[in-house]
Amino acid sequence: MSGSRWRGVYTLFAKEVWRFLKVFVQTILTPVVTALLYLLVFGQALEGNVQVYEGVSYSAFLIPGLMMMSIIQNAFANTSSSLIQSKMMGNLVFVLLSPITSVEFFVAHIAAAVVRGVLVALAVYLVAIFFVDLPIGSLWVVLVFAVLGSATLGVLGLIAGIWAEKFDQLAGFQNFFILPLSFLSGVFYSIHSLPGVWQTVSQFNPFFYLIDGFRYGFFLASDADPMLSLAVSVVFLLGLSAMAVLMLQKGYKIRS
Repeated sequence: MSGSRWRGVYTLFAKEVWRFLKVFVQTILTPVVTALLYLLVFGQALEGNVQVYEGVSYSAFLIPGLMMMSIIQNAFANTSSSLIQSKMMGNLVFVLLSPITSVEFFVAHIAAAVVRGVLVALAVYLVAIFFVDLPIGSLWVVLVFAVLGSATLGVLGLIAGIWAEKFDQLAGFQNFFILPLSFLSGVFYSIHSLPGVWQTVSQFNPFFYLIDGFRYGFFLASDADPMLSLAVSVVFLLGLSAMAVLMLQKGYKIRS
């Protein structure tokens, strides 16, 4: 990629980052408050009654799940809201007329989603450690799964933004697909506490592997083999990325 092309990608990336930073109360602070409320309610209600990993309190167990859930919701929102707003307001055409390729458009938006996802997770962590002692067993594992989770949901948000023609369709995608998968992925519980059939069902949820691998980075303990979680997460990301780039190249619902 030439220098001029990198400049175009960086400009679009910077635009997307600046877009969510301008409203940081909504995009950064609100998710932190939401995660803190979950921590206070569930931590107070179940602390001492539920223990998943030996030597790990329930509140500590809960925090990585809340961090990844915040990543999931905010990385998805970043790309999906940006694209649907551009389509509805009619200014997407100016980006499409620029010499930026579909792959470059994809990279800029997903990179911005990663920045927002990681920033929100970091903010949740910094607030949570005032209430709970939370060790980090492997910083590299935490970072890898934070980036994988942000990128994956950024791609899903891009796909949803391309597909949706109005805001209520996008809300339906989030409410009936993203939200159930994130809540039923082990954020608040270990899948080993579920009946056998539901354990099996949970293993078909790709969000479970993102959360379980991320949690492994803190406690070096997990419900699934961390290498399996990594493999599933990478394959899921690559499959979604191929779909999103193909949709962009075809101009599906964005060039008509």
